[in-house]
Amino acid sequence: MSEPHGYLSMMLHAHLPYVRHPEHPEFLEEDWLYEAMSETYIPLLDMLEGFERDGVNACFTMSLTPPLCEMLADKLLQDRYYAKLIKLQELTELELKRTHGGAFEAATQMYKKHFARCRDIFDRWGRNIVQGFRHFQDKNFIEIITCGATHGFLPLMATESSVRAQIQVAAANYRKHFGRGPRGIWLPECAYAPGIDKHLRDAGIQFFFMDTHGIAFGTPRPRYGNFRPVFCPSGVAAFARDAESSKQVWSSEEGYPGDVDYREFYRDLGYDADYAAIKPYLHSDGVRRNIGMKYHRITGKVGFGEKQPYIPEHATEKAASHAGNFIHNRQHQAKWLRGVLGVEPCIVAPYDAELFGHWWFEGPQFLNFLMRKMVFDQNDVQLTTPIRFLEKFNRHQVLEPSASSWGDKGYYEVWLNGSNDWIYRHLHAAELRMQELAQRFPHPNGLQDRALKQAARELLLAQSSDWAFIMTTGTMVSYAEKRTRDHLHRFNGLYLQLIEARLEESWLGDLEWRDNIFSEIDHRVYAQ
Repeated sequence: MSEPHGYLSMMLHAHLPYVRHPEHPEFLEEDWLYEAMSETYIPLLDMLEGFERDGVNACFTMSLTPPLCEMLADKLLQDRYYAKLIKLQELTELELKRTHGGAFEAATQMYKKHFARCRDIFDRWGRNIVQGFRHFQDKNFIEIITCGATHGFLPLMATESSVRAQIQVAAANYRKHFGRGPRGIWLPECAYAPGIDKHLRDAGIQFFFMDTHGIAFGTPRPRYGNFRPVFCPSGVAAFARDAESSKQVWSSEEGYPGDVDYREFYRDLGYDADYAAIKPYLHSDGVRRNIGMKYHRITGKVGFGEKQPYIPEHATEKAASHAGNFIHNRQHQAKWLRGVLGVEPCIVAPYDAELFGHWWFEGPQFLNFLMRKMVFDQNDVQLTTPIRFLEKFNRHQVLEPSASSWGDKGYYEVWLNGSNDWIYRHLHAAELRMQELAQRFPHPNGLQDRALKQAARELLLAQSSDWAFIMTTGTMVSYAEKRTRDHLHRFNGLYLQLIEARLEESWLGDLEWRDNIFSEIDHRVYAQ
């Protein structure tokens, strides 16, 4: 078989902030996880199971961030998700009776199969779907990479020790869940500043992803643009996003997700159903909210009242058609680039994983069709992962990438602006205090060791870039501000109790119960 014109490296970034509230029997923001499990993570596992069953030699890269892995492996959240599934199956049975013979029956039948499949897959992996993804990594279908420990925005941290800790804690957590060290990393928010690559090298990480301009504006200029990886001065490889392939999928206006036959995200049974009928399936406060069953298609630029019934078969046909179109475009792109560059291009297509399934319900079907067609129906473009590409092509240009992110305008403004700049003076003070604690207590006793570990957890959780992002977008701002303040308050309380030798074990125990992330954490990483 002849060599391909080029290579396609698809990357799915799966991340949610750490939201776990054992102090409440139910919590609105925990629904973020349950929705993503049913609509994105479990459907992706379903796709991978099909690849293994049918001998589909597909491959792609996927980040599973440390907070997401910790939530997926948490028994409390597993049990709560399972209870949600049972309730949704119960509601589906009632809806089948109500919609029988009507325009929404096909959609209801689809949901019945969908939730049954979710429950089956969830049970099969012992309710810990991280183990499912580990299995498919071990089978070489995916390359799972890590991220910052809590998705902290690395360029805006004040100390080298905090940048190092975000990376080292993430690597240790990855080893806990996947049995080996990570070979790659998705830098939180794709945010890079010169020098971060040295910390990646020290953690044994071989590659990371950047936005297009991170390499395009690098020094010296990249010989092959963003269609070949480059080596940073540290020896770590950087892969840059291809804007063309991203736009085809990302854009709700020009991209595939806006097609008229796809499911309408913003019209949900939680709001459409008769209140008395839907109330038992809402939270105990009785407030209407999304429950994940949506019966309408996008239809076009019409009002919500004019949305037409969702027809699953038509949506599936569109997903198959769009997968074919995506491949066709990549074939022409790869052929043209090879002619211009004189080498086989590596087209890097990274996306938020939650786009596929949660925001774009048919996204997992699109990926399934895409990868099967890539493997069986053409030879012009070959699927690859960064590690496979580096193993096949090991000579690349050395340059210093530019500071960049994949946020609006391409740099750091989304995470540092008038809506959120107040957090950084407090985060920076906490960074210095954590460094001080790690150096001041090199040989802590048992209670001190617990307090130091918890202090590190609280700082890491406060640093999550999700909170600054939410403050910028204006959604759930009060929750994001409260999380930032709560973690900083807990950190500062622990700092003072350690310094003043008056640790309160009962309070410490309560914090460990609430914020139990990273059981393997080593606070000494801040002292190095």
